[in-house]
This record gives sequence, structure tokens and C-alpha cells, in this order.
Amino acid sequence: RDPENRCVAMLNEEQETFQETRRVEAGNFAAAGQIAASFKNTLRKLGVASPVVRRVAIASYEAEINLAIHSWGGFMQLRIYPDKIHLLVEDVGPGIADIELAMQEGYSTASEEVRMLGFGAGMGMPNMKRCADLFEIGSVPGKGTSISMSFAI
Repeated sequence: RDPENRCVAMLNEEQETFQETRRVEAGNFAAAGQIAASFKNTLRKLGVASPVVRRVAIASYEAEINLAIHSWGGFMQLRIYPDKIHLLVEDVGPGIADIELAMQEGYSTASEEVRMLGFGAGMGMPNMKRCADLFEIGSVPGKGTSISMSFAI
């Protein structure tokens, strides 16, 4: 993790992987979406097919917004392999008490203030799962949440 929110990127020629890790600040709605846009631009520059770029962009945007709304801060990591893209999202926060409920379309614990900003419609988690080829989530109430998504190239 990079506490100063600088982009940390690495290209490993042997495994043909690219990695970028970015920090997400809790409650910073002005910046929310910038990391997803950065990931989208990276994928385009690397020549990833547009339909895959679109799915990763949607999933990463939803994850970034959820971090800003619900966590006390966290990070997002993009890794690119020859056959897949992997997105890891981890936060420190209240966690999710009922993951099955949180995965239901329209369910949200967002505050009224957040909803007034146009966020918190309860579609973030379902959209992430719908866009990813592989979606895994784990959460510990009072500690935080980890989401792992993979997208076939």
C-alpha cells in the first residue's frame, strides 16, 4: 500500500503482468471514480478489448464508490496477466454483517446524505458480480471487507 496515494506500478517481463495499487480515501466523493478511470485508461493503453475494459471499468467504479461510502479507507489493486485481469479491493471498515442481503439489488446501508449525492442505490455489489467472471467476497464485521474479481481476456 502507498500511504501517499501515489500510483505504484510494476511491469514484470517474465510473467507478463502489470500491477497498479491505489489508495481510496473514505468519504472523498470528489475523487471517487478517478481510480476506476485510471484503470480503464491503463487497460486501453495496453490494448485490452473494449468489452473487457467496459466490464472492469464498471466493476472498479462500483468498488471505488463503495469504499468511499462504506469504509474507513482501503485500496484497489489491478493486476493484468496474459489470460485475465484481476481486481482486488480491500478496506478497513465496519464490514458486512449479511453478505447475502448486501448482494440483493436495491439493498443499501448508505446514509440519506450519501443518497442525496446520487449514490447508495444498492446496485454496487450486484453490478460487480454481474461484470466479473469470478467474484469472491469476504467480510469480518468491525474489521473490513475483501473483494476479489477476475475478468477473462
